[in-house]
Amino acid sequence: MATLVAAAGASAATPTTSTSDIDNFWTAYDAIRKIDDPAEQLATFKRLYVDKASPGLTAFMAARRCTPEVYLKQIQSYPKFWASVRPRTALAGSVTAQLPPYIERFRALYPGLRPASITYSIGCLRSSGTTQGDKVLIGAELAFGDESIDVSELPERDRTRLAGYFRTQPSKGLVLLNMHELAHTQQPANVGDTLLAQAVLEGVAEFVAEQVTGRRPALPYFDYGPRHEAEIKTRFKAEMDGPYDNWLYNGTDNPFGVGDLGYFVGYRICQTYHERASDKRAALKRMIELDVRDAAAVKAFVADSGYLD
Repeated sequence: MATLVAAAGASAATPTTSTSDIDNFWTAYDAIRKIDDPAEQLATFKRLYVDKASPGLTAFMAARRCTPEVYLKQIQSYPKFWASVRPRTALAGSVTAQLPPYIERFRALYPGLRPASITYSIGCLRSSGTTQGDKVLIGAELAFGDESIDVSELPERDRTRLAGYFRTQPSKGLVLLNMHELAHTQQPANVGDTLLAQAVLEGVAEFVAEQVTGRRPALPYFDYGPRHEAEIKTRFKAEMDGPYDNWLYNGTDNPFGVGDLGYFVGYRICQTYHERASDKRAALKRMIELDVRDAAAVKAFVADSGYLD
């Protein structure tokens, strides 16, 4: 598995793609499993994985607090998990080969596409994908999973969460995930102050990824949402100016019993706005370039969608 870069002669906006961290992780993994001394294990892991980290992995580790100590504890505690996920991470090369036509489709829809990098690395079970600035950061140990992954050794809360996640077969949606995160790299900000702002932020990425790929993620909120939309909208409107804990980046411990319904609401806001727009390209441009830190701009966009009327 090698590091892939933008092809010669390609547009300057073509993202570069790196997979070398995955190889480095398994080299470090194999090495430390032959060592008994904990201090030597830690030093070896740092030398073979952390010290060789790509800029993307360095950013990923900082964003998700993946320290060498956290990695080492997880490697020691969950051998069945790592053994089952290892062959799945070998898919990285085939996934990167699928990306170019979708990136070109993204550029056709949004000519202002800016350069970005896409890094596949091994994280510490805390994120399948995130962004930092112009970097798309994919956690292959989660994003490449399916029902074959053995989560039996994990703590109960993580076991339940990840078993449900792997049942959605995230590995089948890797291109979609890449386009969702690529959309985030084009947005002016990656966090909003309220539920409404953050739902719109995520909804834009969901909707743009669908426009690029023709697909939506096979996740519970897209199954539950359409069947309970009136109730969801009523509660969302009552809570939209407050925090987003019950709506985003959460599990099933909320009034609906379904996680991440803020993604669904944000997606529907964008979808209805796009349906109303006569100029579809201009509509996509507006949503991608919407600064969710600007409360007035967010509310104007939502009002123009008509979704919460």
